[in-house]
Parts: sequence; structure tokens; C-alpha cells
Amino acid sequence: MSDDVLRTLREARPGELDPDVRVEEGVRSAELARAMATPRNAAGAEKAAPRRRLVRPAWGIGLVGAAAAAALVVATLPSGGDGGAAGPRSQAGGEPEQPGDARTVLLAAAEKLDGQTEGTGAYWHIATRSYSFYRVGNPAYTVVASDKDDGWTPGKPGGRSYGRQQSLGAKPATPADEKAWRRAGSPSEFEVKVGVTPGGGRYKSMKLRTAPGRQTVSSMPLVDGDKVFWLGRNVTMKDLRALPADPKRLKATLMRWYGGHDTEAESVPMSADAWLYRVGGNVVTSLPVSPKVRAAAFRMLAGLKSVEGIGKVRDAAGRTGDAIAMDEKTPRGVLRHRLVIDRANGNALADENVLLKPSGGESAPAGSLLNSTTVITMEWTNTVPR
Repeated sequence: MSDDVLRTLREARPGELDPDVRVEEGVRSAELARAMATPRNAAGAEKAAPRRRLVRPAWGIGLVGAAAAAALVVATLPSGGDGGAAGPRSQAGGEPEQPGDARTVLLAAAEKLDGQTEGTGAYWHIATRSYSFYRVGNPAYTVVASDKDDGWTPGKPGGRSYGRQQSLGAKPATPADEKAWRRAGSPSEFEVKVGVTPGGGRYKSMKLRTAPGRQTVSSMPLVDGDKVFWLGRNVTMKDLRALPADPKRLKATLMRWYGGHDTEAESVPMSADAWLYRVGGNVVTSLPVSPKVRAAAFRMLAGLKSVEGIGKVRDAAGRTGDAIAMDEKTPRGVLRHRLVIDRANGNALADENVLLKPSGGESAPAGSLLNSTTVITMEWTNTVPR
């Protein structure tokens, strides 16, 4: 294909499909779950592809092959409201109960994982529940939309991955929001604006409903026959199983894939610490690695200077854990990428984004929980949905 033709295609491509455009943090889970849960209507067409969770600060996973389906950005401009997606300002989204030390938390989690044994099976199964918070109505109140997602990834090349997804609907986030919702007539639908480019500028409308959606089961072959997850690049199960259980060697292995930029957008610079925090978070929350490799990832994160311990918090599912975080300046303000860890067993409970310091144009208050992906199950199994 000639350079002129390629240039013409690039110029004609919508901005939201530009692979170098960085998708705004923490907004893809709900949008992609709804998109992927819609079956194809064409006769004889393959079932809808299972939702692939994409890289986002700090620990989503996914494949380049699914990235185009996730190029929508949930904006902070709800219809009739004052803007901003905002969760409850509580232990789940606000200040922690007590200060903590990141190194102490991470090393303690690593020790717990050292004592765990790895299961066996033909498929890596991970079940998550995601929560996204939106401001709606006038006067504005907050609703939370939740989705549940199960994924089964084959351990060997040439297999098929399976997904099971369901939108659980949207509801008022707090008792105060429920009162405001009732005063507004208890609407069963909420309209929010969805930006198709980061930072706004181009928008589309999206409706949230209080009623749950129907559960869908889907299946698709692996990308290129063997690519299973995203870790700064598409990786195979063999790549993941070869990750070392020593923190220094693990860091060196991961840094081979670091190019000085965001894991998904070459046009966005990213420090090595921020990059390692993101991909290291992938390892501990999602990927089919042994407990000892997960422990090595925690020890690697403990050596990053920008990681903070922020104390005991409750995740969006109401579970209590110790939290670590890394902060980032964004157009919305300072965003805190928070990882919640179960102090009893060292497992990751949730990855969450909190608006630490809003920008001048952001109406969501400081401490608002914007979104959360909670980890329900990570295991090897021989059973898949049919």
C-alpha cells in the first residue's frame, strides 16, 4: 500500500480510533462491558467477543486486538448536571482510617503470598466486578453503574477464550443520593455524556438504566493464536509463565518492554516508576502467574519511590484492606491510582481511582471515588461456560 493511501486513511480515521490517543483513566470498564455484552445479530456470526479489560493506571489487562472497541471515554459532563463522575466521599472514596507505610504493606503481602500454592487447570479464570460513578440530574446527584465480568483464558496456544458479562444496572450511590433520586421522580434511566477523545471536545450520549441487563456468554480465538494479555505489549502465556520470582530480575524483565512512554500511547511520556507501577499492578491483580511471582511484583513495587501507603480503606465492594497508591496529574486534577490489598492473605482486592485534588473546572469534590474494579476470583480451572 502506498504512503499516500496510508496517509489518507490516517487522516480519515476518527480521533477516537487513533491508537496513540490515551484513553482517560478508569472509564473503560463499564463502557466496554456494555459494548461487548451486545451480541451480533447477523445470521451465522460468531458470538460477541468477550470483554478484554484494557491497560489503565494502574492495573487493567487486555489485548491490542480489543483496543479499538474501547476507544470511548466517559466524560464528566452529565446531562442536566454539574459535571463530574463522583463516588461517595466515604472510606471507599475518601480519606483512609489511618496512615500506612507502602513498603511495610507490600512486603507483608509478599510474605503471605510466599506461603500460597498454585492451583492447576486448563483455563485461567478471573472474575471481577466494576463500579463507575456518575453525576446526573439537576440538581445533581451521584449514581453508580456496576458490571460483573468473568473471563477464561486457555493455558495453551490455539485455544479459545470465554467471557461472561452482565450489566447490573445503575443506582444511587449513597442514601443521600437516593433521596435526591426520589425527589427527581425515581427515574429508571440516566443520560450521561461520553467523550470520544480524552479531555472532552467530542461527545456522544450514553444511557444508564437501573434494570440489570441480560447475562451473555461469548467466545473467541486467541489473538494471533497465542496472545493472551497485555503487559506493555501483547504477551503469550509462555511469556507470563517465564516471569521470574525474584524482584530485581522481574523488574529487569519488565523494563525490557519500557519505551519511555505510556503503555498504550507512544505520544504520552511516562516515567519508569509510573510504568512499573502500572504493569506491576497488572501482575498482582489479574495475570496467570504463580503466587511467588506475584510476591516478587509486590517487592518490586515496594522499591518504587513514588508509591505511598495510605492506610486502611474499604473498596467499592465494602471489603477492608491496606491501600497503596501513586498519584498522577491529569486534566481533571490529581488522580490517585489506588491498590487495595487483603492483609489476611496478601491478595489484591481492588484497583481504584480517586480524585485527590480536582482541577478548576471539575465539580466532583476532592476524595471522590471515580471508579473501581474489584477482584472476586483468580484461579486455574478446567470448567468454562458453554
